[in-house]
Amino acid sequence: MMDNDRLDHSIAKLLAVDANGALRYLPRTRLSSLFSAGDLVVANDAATLPASLVGRHCASCEPIEVRLAAWVSHHNPRKFAAIAFGSGDHRTPTEDRSPPPPLAPGDRLALGPLTAVVEHLLDHPRLFRLRFLCDSATILAGLAQHGRPIQYAHVPEPLALWDVWTRIAADPIAFEAPSAGFALNWRTLAAWRQRGIGITTLTHAAGISSTGDPALDARLPFDEPYHIPEQTVAAIAHARLLGTCIIAIGTSVVRALESAADVHGGVSPGHGIARGRIGRQTPLRIVDALLTGVHQAGDSHFELLRAFASDVVLDSVSEAFRACDYQPHEFGDSLLIERQRRARHQALTLAAVEGLDNI
Repeated sequence: MMDNDRLDHSIAKLLAVDANGALRYLPRTRLSSLFSAGDLVVANDAATLPASLVGRHCASCEPIEVRLAAWVSHHNPRKFAAIAFGSGDHRTPTEDRSPPPPLAPGDRLALGPLTAVVEHLLDHPRLFRLRFLCDSATILAGLAQHGRPIQYAHVPEPLALWDVWTRIAADPIAFEAPSAGFALNWRTLAAWRQRGIGITTLTHAAGISSTGDPALDARLPFDEPYHIPEQTVAAIAHARLLGTCIIAIGTSVVRALESAADVHGGVSPGHGIARGRIGRQTPLRIVDALLTGVHQAGDSHFELLRAFASDVVLDSVSEAFRACDYQPHEFGDSLLIERQRRARHQALTLAAVEGLDNI
């Protein structure tokens, strides 16, 4: 199991960036003192599937690791987009993993108690569409029995499934943890409620974050289904009516809300698909601020930040990450960034930490 210190809320750092591009260096424990009454926090309550399956490529009898990467269709839970590797495990950096045995449509894969078939390759020898030869209940049981969380070399010890579930985890539909939610604990949520800050959720199937191949990584994120409840839509409409701030906990929440937004800034409830990247040219209609992890320039998560701030501000953010040793990855430190825009009635409040020394 993972060292509990990785999830120690008390030692994590928070870099807060306001709408003017000013940076504040805070302990993440101060998250509970941020925001104003009437503001709305929206979090992703998706639980994480044990989406890494080791097994055998039946045609060649060679070992294979299959990482489920995305749902092909919300209506067909037997089909997935998947990434394949050859022998080895997560302790080898993803970019150094051996390739899988040559795959062809119709190939069978023996993955513990589950059998799957390669339907077709998706324009890359490691990316393919997979179909399990059983019903959805048997798939979930097989994943629970044989699967492991998708994991990378920066955490060498094996992760247990509960290590990659946030405290608000509900339905298991994500392929990797909606890791911005690791910053939330019950004390923070209770403090926000006590101060009149709204908290609501949606469910977004966060996909795989890295394939180890630059050409494949450039295609991330894959299409990701989401579900936005009626009560979340109502809470967003109320916050917009008040003119208060809507804060997304994680890039997956930004993708879901902005995908569901109409040109007038309304949000449609129900199921949908988040497609393509959010970046510099994407107009944000719903989200005013984002709590996320520490990302590196070039990856899809960092590119999404360009919808919130200018390159000058993001260069300052990247330099602050380096200078102050902010830790990346899913168990690292956090960034809180407000969308740069004209002043509005209610802005992200950092006054509660005025005068706090840099950490």
